[in-house]
Amino acid sequence: MLEKIFKLKKNNTSVKTEVIAGITTFMTMAYILAVNPNILSASGMDKEAILIATCIASFVGTMCMAFMANLPFALSAGLGLNAYFAYTVCGEMGYSWQIALFAVFVEGIIFIILSLTNVREAIFDAIPLNLKKAVSVGIGLFIAFIGLQNAGLVNDSESTLVTITDFTSNFHTAGICALLAVIGVFITAILYIKRVKGSILIGIVSTWVLGIICELTKIYVPDNENFFSVIPTHFVSFDFSALGETFGQCFKLDFKAVGIVNFIIVVFAFLFVDLFDTLGTIIGVSTKAGMLDENGKLPNIKPALMSDAIATSAGAILGTSTTTTFVESSAGVAEGGRTGLTAAVTGLLFLVSVVLSPLFITIPSFATAPALIMVGFLMFGAVTDIKFTDDNLTDAIPAYLCIIAMPLFYSISEGISIGIISYVLLNAICGKAKEVKPLMYILAVLFVLKYIFL
Repeated sequence: MLEKIFKLKKNNTSVKTEVIAGITTFMTMAYILAVNPNILSASGMDKEAILIATCIASFVGTMCMAFMANLPFALSAGLGLNAYFAYTVCGEMGYSWQIALFAVFVEGIIFIILSLTNVREAIFDAIPLNLKKAVSVGIGLFIAFIGLQNAGLVNDSESTLVTITDFTSNFHTAGICALLAVIGVFITAILYIKRVKGSILIGIVSTWVLGIICELTKIYVPDNENFFSVIPTHFVSFDFSALGETFGQCFKLDFKAVGIVNFIIVVFAFLFVDLFDTLGTIIGVSTKAGMLDENGKLPNIKPALMSDAIATSAGAILGTSTTTTFVESSAGVAEGGRTGLTAAVTGLLFLVSVVLSPLFITIPSFATAPALIMVGFLMFGAVTDIKFTDDNLTDAIPAYLCIIAMPLFYSISEGISIGIISYVLLNAICGKAKEVKPLMYILAVLFVLKYIFL
């Protein structure tokens, strides 16, 4: 039956290889189950509900990828998109998490429509390559900055806006947490350099274990206000009632409180980041697996994009931010995964993780912070693909502005809008107006209007 569904022989693989690949992919992705609740809870959402929603949305999306596209790609809540959700939409812009979830749901519906046509690919082609890479780099810096904050390594400063923490002040709470986060970064980095599979997950668990040891030896002393016990009291639970806190809440909102222009901008930001994140990941992993045809295209890209779109809307209904294809899928591909059976195994493991919710939500933010910092490094690597040359300045400068705007303005959408506006203006003024795709002019005008009227 598996042969008939997944065409294993045609793809020169076996059940054993696919199962191992699926487990490997899950190990490299499982960190999101600890990180996502920590990030999204900043919006006011219930941590346990977020975790359960993340597990189920990951299961739904990955299974769609397995059976609709027969590809070894796994999906879960995207880093960067969850940060935009919690810190920009719900934080800086002041929207409720219900509105943010509805924006994610609308984004998914739009993507479902676009996935039935060639529009999604056309949008992707309209954006210059340097700007695409810049979005990834900027998000990487943004995520890393959030990791530094969650670790307590970065604090407010009246004179310099931000500064490094004082490790000796409040050592038994903030000080030791920041120190453990630093140790966690080095543990994760060493494991990654040694090419240990699941290095990010192992880094989280190792840092958490060190935190438990510190609490047991009274080096870390919880105050039950800002610093809580890191020792788990429960390991499994079959009570899924917490999901009711977020399930279907995206439809329970006051539309009068939503400014239509602001809401469109939020939806577009989700669309933009998810678009390039998904297509970039699928193309990158497919290239590594040798799945592209002679024209450099992926034959099953439409059902793959459809799977991603369905997962996004399903995740919003369940109660999590945009569910997207993970670049960590490349770990399973490196183990020989070539079909949807790899994805199916990963999806089932996400479903099983639901019962481990009490364990995951006990993981402290200083233990997940190293993961954010390391993922930021991995995304920052795309900066080497940006051409910062004298003959390419009208592309390079907007890319640079896009990159620095995201962490410094604490907003992914601001980085995107500044990148697009500056790209169109510089090319139009410097005699390269014809090289700019019409869609870019439309986007630039929309973003300028945002700054004028909002």
